[in-house]
Amino acid sequence: MSFAPAPFHGALTAADMLAGYARGIFLMGETHASSSLFWCNPPQRAILPLQHFHLPRRLQRSLRQSAFMVHVNRDFAQTLALCRQNPSRRKSWINPPLLRLYQSLHGAGHAHSVECWHGGRLVGGLFGVALGAAFFAEAMFHLETNASKLALLALHRILCANGFRLLDCQYQTPHLRQFGAEEIPRAAYQRRLADALAAAAAVEFAAPSPRAAPAWLQPVSQTS
Repeated sequence: MSFAPAPFHGALTAADMLAGYARGIFLMGETHASSSLFWCNPPQRAILPLQHFHLPRRLQRSLRQSAFMVHVNRDFAQTLALCRQNPSRRKSWINPPLLRLYQSLHGAGHAHSVECWHGGRLVGGLFGVALGAAFFAEAMFHLETNASKLALLALHRILCANGFRLLDCQYQTPHLRQFGAEEIPRAAYQRRLADALAAAAAVEFAAPSPRAAPAWLQPVSQTS
């Protein structure tokens, strides 16, 4: 993991954060409660190739029988808060300055949440930032089994349907690897990022009306 002190003087803005994404770097907090932010530029970058998304068969069977509903941006603030409190992680890097920045990006139409609901309760989801034809996934959480996995599946379907070219996952994890995530060198990532940003005028983040879990199992083809 590669860290460098944020080079900006004073408080970082949402525009600064977007400029970082465009350069291939991203912010993390030093600790859950700290006020320090660091730019990260790992030598190996995890991406989830949109054309090679793998959905485990056992998960397919479980989702067909589930009662989850998927919404987009229904409650971004709660999704962000629950990602920060994710009980599956011992430490969170989403500190107060990042909370403010993500909220600003959401207000500007760049940060989005994909949410899994059950019985009127938010039980899983993820959030990230859209810029051009690139989506930078930041964090996820689950309170019920398979809820975050369904959110990731729904994100993939949404990105493909809307012409996105890059799904950046930052760092590889066993959770992401089961869906086909792979690590690529920094230089290769920069080339893919440039290609996705060049399509900025052609795509926007959008989603269908809330849908039940089985509806997301139907594959979609990525548009150009």
